[in-house]
Amino acid sequence: MRNLDFSSWQAVITTSLGLIVVTVMMVGIRLLLMETVQQRRNRENRQINERLRTLIAAYKTLGGSFTGELAVDPTHLRDLLASAGGGDTKAAEDVLASVSFDRSRRIRDAVEGALSDVILLGTEQQVLLAARAATDLVAGRPVHTDELVVSLRDFIRKVLDLEPVPTKSAIPKQGPTRPGGGGGGGKGKGNGDTGGGDWAGTKQDGKGAGAGGGSAAGGAMGFGLGGGLAPDAEGDPGREADSRPWRG
Repeated sequence: MRNLDFSSWQAVITTSLGLIVVTVMMVGIRLLLMETVQQRRNRENRQINERLRTLIAAYKTLGGSFTGELAVDPTHLRDLLASAGGGDTKAAEDVLASVSFDRSRRIRDAVEGALSDVILLGTEQQVLLAARAATDLVAGRPVHTDELVVSLRDFIRKVLDLEPVPTKSAIPKQGPTRPGGGGGGGKGKGNGDTGGGDWAGTKQDGKGAGAGGGSAAGGAMGFGLGGGLAPDAEGDPGREADSRPWRG
């Protein structure tokens, strides 16, 4: 306040302009800092949301089953073909037509993708567990994912500010999600589309036949009408006499 001079109008104007400039600079700096902090916070929130979304999807893939076979079968098609008889074509066709192999293959592919996501975005403990599971898959050993599922579940609940899972509740071991069958629906849909096309073709054929029949009927009616009038004109002597010129 000592440096403020209000002794004259010029001093008042100069002091006011100085105060305005300082205030605008302080507000600008404050807005710039707030914008920088807000952008950083938004970026961190996006990263957290993306990480959390990916880990939740991995949790659902790795721990979506409580019953049945909970181990991941690492067997590949070449291993089955080798064990089924090498170059035997019949054995190869039987293996390819096996529903259980197709199901195991889809489960293995989904688990491998989930393990890759966990290695990328998981915590240190989760990365170690996922790497060990991936190593077992490469070595051809069955893999159990229940320990990794528990780690993912605890981490996700902690990030979402949820209470820990009660220790009194006995949760059974979890395994990979079993894929649902989708072949029958596609086949039925294809047959339905084919049937619809045949019905449309039949409908078009019916239209063409109806139009042709109508044209033929019209031609027949015209022919009958002409045939009915022609004999009347030729065979009526009265009309023939009337048509001759009168001679007096």
